[in-house]
Amino acid sequence: MTAVSRPRLYQGWPLLAAGFRPFFLLGSVYAGLAILVWLPLFHGEITLVSAFTPRDWHVHEMLYGYLPAVITGFLFTAIPNWTGRLPIQGTPLLALVVVWIAGRLAVTLSAETGWLTAMLVDASFLALVAAAAAREILAGRNWKNLNVVILVLLLLAGNVAFHLEAHFHGLAETGIRIGIAVVVLLISLIGGRIIPSFTRNWLVRENPGRLPAPFDRFDIIVVAITAVTLVGWIVSSESRLTGAALALVGLLHLVRLARWAGDRTFRERLLLILHVGYAFVPSGFLLNAASAFGLVPPGAGVHAWMAGAAGTMTLAVMSRATLGHTGQPLTASRATQAIYLAIIVAALARVCAVIEPRYGELLLVLAAFAWAAAFLGFAIVFGPLLAGVDRRRKAVA
Repeated sequence: MTAVSRPRLYQGWPLLAAGFRPFFLLGSVYAGLAILVWLPLFHGEITLVSAFTPRDWHVHEMLYGYLPAVITGFLFTAIPNWTGRLPIQGTPLLALVVVWIAGRLAVTLSAETGWLTAMLVDASFLALVAAAAAREILAGRNWKNLNVVILVLLLLAGNVAFHLEAHFHGLAETGIRIGIAVVVLLISLIGGRIIPSFTRNWLVRENPGRLPAPFDRFDIIVVAITAVTLVGWIVSSESRLTGAALALVGLLHLVRLARWAGDRTFRERLLLILHVGYAFVPSGFLLNAASAFGLVPPGAGVHAWMAGAAGTMTLAVMSRATLGHTGQPLTASRATQAIYLAIIVAALARVCAVIEPRYGELLLVLAAFAWAAAFLGFAIVFGPLLAGVDRRRKAVA
């Protein structure tokens, strides 16, 4: 297959030159602002015009709001590299951005627009993303990456289930677990490919010696067992059989992480943060296993996955991709390292707020402000690059 040649320079608005630009910027801003809204909403100081309960609005907008934006930014930037086809940019990309924004408004105002309208508008974004990704992958005959499209479709199914559950039963539970399971699988699959690859490239150049194991049969087996176990967790999250399976999978992911030579990357925080972020995946499995056996309160493992793995990995991938695709050195500046520190504090504080309810209120506030600092800090530090202006104030194609 011959790769399609790239245009020399995109002539339109730089923010629409590639999928990562608008979706990383908007996703990070929304992630930070939504948490700042959640704090007074949680304390009953404000109300929203949403058909969702306050808890469900918060969970939905983290799980099916900010995360799909970041996932879309990553996919629409990676797929041209997978297929050799031209990237989605300009007017088609702008249309997707508008649909994503419309979904956020429809969910937040769903008490006025109606739950069905909110669901249709909100779900249309992931449907369009899946259709566009499938078209590009099929046209490029890049069959091996169709599994990513399947995961996007599962995320879409979880979103629809969330809306239906919230409307007919008052609270969403299964829809939440479906979304979380898909996100954990995406991190397991994509993280398992990019982390050892990026680590190997840097170690060969900067720190010769022991190299990470590449993605191989062991990884395929672990991801497959993970998928089966997560299905069991969706169906029966509190059973002891599920707890035993979660514990086993957590140990397998620890072995997987140890194979990637993360201990040799301390000199480059841009790499180290990928290993730290992935460490929250086995932590989430082990904490959910402990919860199934009554050893820790429910929720600790979920927050390890979402605030820890999803939050840290999205910031790690967004920062690295932004630097790489705008021609900047692949190294973490002090400001970037501060962003990484903030998200780690947020994740640990959120997990500890569940485990130590005596300090829950204080830890919850710390987690919220650290999370907002991380994502809004990303928007401030990387916003000029995403908008198409590099450090020398020149347009970036």
